[in-house]
Amino acid sequence: SSAMSFSEAEVQSARGAWEKMYVDAEDNGTTVLVRMFTEHPDTKSYFTHFKGMDSAEEMKQSDQVRGHGKRVFTAINDMVQHLDNSEAFLGILNPLGKKHATQLKIDPKNFRIICDIILQLMEEKFGGDCKASFEKVTNEICTHLNNVYKEVGW
Repeated sequence: SSAMSFSEAEVQSARGAWEKMYVDAEDNGTTVLVRMFTEHPDTKSYFTHFKGMDSAEEMKQSDQVRGHGKRVFTAINDMVQHLDNSEAFLGILNPLGKKHATQLKIDPKNFRIICDIILQLMEEKFGGDCKASFEKVTNEICTHLNNVYKEVGW
């Protein structure tokens, strides 16, 4: 079933964990993307305007990288507000998944990569408990994105 099963306690602790990251949405979003592009250079090929950037420093300064980092974090933030409402959650996630699958043709494995980097950064900044309370959210996001990809025949 596509319904999500978060207990009230899980919703609260996931939101608390995410709030710490979202306070610095642009900086943290940028850090996550720069790490992804540095550790998985093939992911840069999807972003034509980042292709020529080799140094992490250069990427960090880029308005496009910063803008996309903030967009990623804003989308996750919207989903986090609806962990207790599958319909609203999927209402945000589905169109996003469809766009990445059909228009942007982003390999879905990249969603897992970016989620893992977010969890890694959470752990570095706020400790293991913070990471643990957000892990289920990233699993849901990745699972549902993969489902969207299957539906559009990826």
